[in-house]
Amino acid sequence: GELGPVLTPLMKLITFLGEKGLLLLLLSLVLMCFARTRRIGVCVFGAVCCGALITNFILKDWIARPRPFETVDLYRQWWQAVGSPAEDGYSFPSGHTAASFASVAALKTANSRLWKPALALAVVIALSRLYLYAHWPTDILGGAAVGILAGWLGTKLAQSIPRKKV
Repeated sequence: GELGPVLTPLMKLITFLGEKGLLLLLLSLVLMCFARTRRIGVCVFGAVCCGALITNFILKDWIARPRPFETVDLYRQWWQAVGSPAEDGYSFPSGHTAASFASVAALKTANSRLWKPALALAVVIALSRLYLYAHWPTDILGGAAVGILAGWLGTKLAQSIPRKKV
């Protein structure tokens, strides 16, 4: 179609932004460098780490769901045609989505105004995973649910750390 030459590279870029939660971890480290945003940075870091643990070390291997392009020939053809990045591991839940929504939930739970732009980015990352046939729609929903739980949990853990008096 007409959108393919524009949409496909854009979706590949967006999916790259969510890769392994690295951009979000980097953002959390930058936020930790400044006194004013340090607590928020710790919350986002804790949230993304909790999401990664739940997703990659518990649920993916336990559920062991194949990716769409591994099971449906038409999806494999699309995946190859658009040049989707190689994917390893299982499909459920989406780690990209979990990390993205973990940061959203952490920012919201910590009362940061950054949660709204983070939500917009999280939704676009999730959509990119569907566009590239890396995940089933329920993988995205599962990733969002895990991310929201991890964001809340990571923030509560970070907020429980006593503040050091200077």
